[in-house]
Amino acid sequence: MKRFKSLTAVVLAGFFAVSAVGCGGSSAEETTDETAVEEDADTEAEAEESDETAALTGTEGLLIWGTNAAFEPYEYMEGDVVVGIDAEIADAIAEKLGLTAQVENMDFDAIIPSVTTGKVDIGLAGMTVNEERLNNVNFSEPYVEAGQAIIVPEGSDITSVADLEGKIIGVQRGTTGDEYVSTEENGVGAASVERFSNGPDAAQSLLTGKIDAIVLDDEPSKKIVANSTGLVILDELLTSEQYAIAVAKDNTALLDGINAALAEMEESGELQEILDKYLNSDEDAAEE
Repeated sequence: MKRFKSLTAVVLAGFFAVSAVGCGGSSAEETTDETAVEEDADTEAEAEESDETAALTGTEGLLIWGTNAAFEPYEYMEGDVVVGIDAEIADAIAEKLGLTAQVENMDFDAIIPSVTTGKVDIGLAGMTVNEERLNNVNFSEPYVEAGQAIIVPEGSDITSVADLEGKIIGVQRGTTGDEYVSTEENGVGAASVERFSNGPDAAQSLLTGKIDAIVLDDEPSKKIVANSTGLVILDELLTSEQYAIAVAKDNTALLDGINAALAEMEESGELQEILDKYLNSDEDAAEE
């Protein structure tokens, strides 16, 4: 049936072409003019779309994302390349926005200032949404649930949150773990808080006995324990949190674009595939 329709279309096209020639060629000229107008309109539309895409970010064609690549499995180094959950999410979002992702690796507590000053377009670093950060940036819709975990040496007398009282606790500077144990109202009662640039540095200090425990996001905590001998994670989490992408407050167009891309990724299953690749691979390997 489809072939019949195609042949019919060809015959009719030939008929109209002959008719046009028989009428002195005026129809052909009109068709040419109409085609030219349509091509001009398409070119203008493409130019407008290109301008809109360029306007989303500070550098034409690029989506520059700030991160701290010592936060496995969300972002970490493989050779000289930043990989992980957030790296794949950044690439996917950039592609959907017609851009190319480019990473800027920095200290975690420098990410929000870099977003607000325009050094980077977004902060994508396993970053929890909280009120303090919302004073400075906007956040996308959340893309993963998380929580703060407690890492201690094997055989430690710290077996619950209550046992943190009077202890020296290590944290990654500027994180919600830092905020949590440093705030009196949370009732942890730490003797002191030691701040590090990243979780692995805190782990080295814990292994040498300079601190008593570490409070850090749960998934990176699992990676640290897996890569260290003599450390364990307590079952009890301190918090329940959501990670999202930080965007400058005046860039609502980029925020809308990111939210649309995340929604598309969630609907298609692409987002879950990325999360499963990094978060469930260890569990699957253990089951095998």
